[in-house]
Amino acid sequence: MRLVTFTHTGSTRIGLLEGDHVVDLAAAAPELPREMRHFLAAGQLALDAAREAAQSGKARIPAAEITLEAPIRRPPKILAVGLNYADHVRETGREAPKVPMIFNKQSTAVTGPTGAIHVPRVSDKVDWEGELAFVVGKRCRHVPRERAAGVIAGYTIVNDVSVRDWQMRVPTFTMGKSFDTHCPLGPVIVTADEIGDPHALDLETWVNGDLRQRSNTRELIFDCYYLVEHLSTAFTLEPGDVVSTGTPSGVGAAMSPPTFLAPGDTVRVAIAGIGELRNPVIAEPDDTVVY
Repeated sequence: MRLVTFTHTGSTRIGLLEGDHVVDLAAAAPELPREMRHFLAAGQLALDAAREAAQSGKARIPAAEITLEAPIRRPPKILAVGLNYADHVRETGREAPKVPMIFNKQSTAVTGPTGAIHVPRVSDKVDWEGELAFVVGKRCRHVPRERAAGVIAGYTIVNDVSVRDWQMRVPTFTMGKSFDTHCPLGPVIVTADEIGDPHALDLETWVNGDLRQRSNTRELIFDCYYLVEHLSTAFTLEPGDVVSTGTPSGVGAAMSPPTFLAPGDTVRVAIAGIGELRNPVIAEPDDTVVY
């Protein structure tokens, strides 16, 4: 199934994307939660009910009439991995890490699959990083690798937008990775049973129609299941947590000369079997000032 959060006639709710229609679960299965985190937490019974609702043929809305939002609008945690593609390690000239390099992005960085990426007023060093992400479906701790697939609800796409000068001026990445709008997420969560092998997916990133990244998730140094085991050693994973698995080669900071996003650009990240993010780049608007 392809799980979505969408807005239609002023109301935001969850559904299933099927071809050119969305199954509105609020109407087709009103007993189900209407927010994605709560839906995932409801487990297999909720997934089965959603599948039955889709098979009923009821409550379908043309996809052209809805706006897709980030499937999880405020993840409990957004965890990401640095230097996790062999080809990206090669382009940086650094050694491959012996253990995963984990950092977090703040949940307020999330924007939707077509939302604008802001070039912040404090930097023009904004870079793209197309990534496969997985979404946790069960509250879990100390998960061995051989059981890791069972706690993953599905897979989605993240653009780990990075403000490079803010990222690199201190040892921790949090500030440079967490500016508002710098985590485009979506467009769907493809359930694990439909995605097949998550470690054999083609990934491409385009800027203004120019191909900047092309790789395959087989290049991951630490794969999704290893990451579940590693992360759950330290802390509890919860339904709705998003783990972005790292980016391949082709980032702007590694180009000669370094190239960064500017207002007027468009970034498209596509992963086979999932879909694509397509985000315009704009200058940070004046209305972001809130105090």
